[in-house]
Amino acid sequence: MTKRVHIAGILFASIFGFSFMFSKIALDFVSPIGLIAYRFLIAFIAFEILRLTKVVKIRFQKSSFKYLFMVALFQPVLYFLFETFGLELTTSGEAGMMIALIPIFVTLLSSVILKEKPNGIQFIFILLSVSGVIFIQIFKSSDGLDVNLLGFFLLLGAVLAAALFNIASRTASKALKPFELTYFMMLFGAVTFNIMYLVKLLTESRVSDYITNLYHIELLLPILYLGIVASIGGFFLVNFALSKAPAHITSIYSNLSTIVAVIAGALLLQEKLYFYHYIGSLMIVIGVYGTVSFRRYRNQKFIQTNITGSE
Repeated sequence: MTKRVHIAGILFASIFGFSFMFSKIALDFVSPIGLIAYRFLIAFIAFEILRLTKVVKIRFQKSSFKYLFMVALFQPVLYFLFETFGLELTTSGEAGMMIALIPIFVTLLSSVILKEKPNGIQFIFILLSVSGVIFIQIFKSSDGLDVNLLGFFLLLGAVLAAALFNIASRTASKALKPFELTYFMMLFGAVTFNIMYLVKLLTESRVSDYITNLYHIELLLPILYLGIVASIGGFFLVNFALSKAPAHITSIYSNLSTIVAVIAGALLLQEKLYFYHYIGSLMIVIGVYGTVSFRRYRNQKFIQTNITGSE
């Protein structure tokens, strides 16, 4: 596993960390499903311009459609649907704790499906990192933990969708390039969520809002960030990392986005930092570092053993 994978992991965690702040700003002007619709529409338009100008080349092969469909179905379609409607029935703290479980589910599923198993020490560090996220969310949650059952299952669906996306992308990377996967993810997301949003506006007799929402200059910057930087850049980096490293290694980087979100909130939104932010962040960093480091140590030990045995 090269340094490029570590850089990609840190970068996509940072990008997604800032996306929480931009989403928070944008939701003052548009509904959650509307924000997702605009996000993926902008992402697809930007990506399509890159394709038409031949900056990137996208292969359209029927044999690859099954891989593309599975990747795009789990992420963004099912993940964002489950997360969006789950958030409406639960608190942000409860949602944060559920989403933190993604690396655990990725680890379990990749062990069964991909036969990529972490060693015992790695699993302990994965648990430590996940615990750090949950630790922060527990103390952040001022509404307590009175979980809505339907909301819980919707968020569980989001966790499973994210985990299965990691598996699907890892599998698809053997036949497709990262930017090809990302392109079709943006296409599926744009079509699915814009149809849903337009139907919603139509039933509420306010279709004109689809255009007038964009008159708010305060909404445009978050949409551009979420669409181009987070959706195209962030998901490309995820797909790239998954093409080079085991799913349980790649997924653990996502926990770093919690730290980035905390820092962004403190610096840009003047949100206060408390003791639990520092403790939880330390747990996350140690967990991520240990997960990655002990894989490298195991690989080096395996290579040394083979060299010694061949002498």
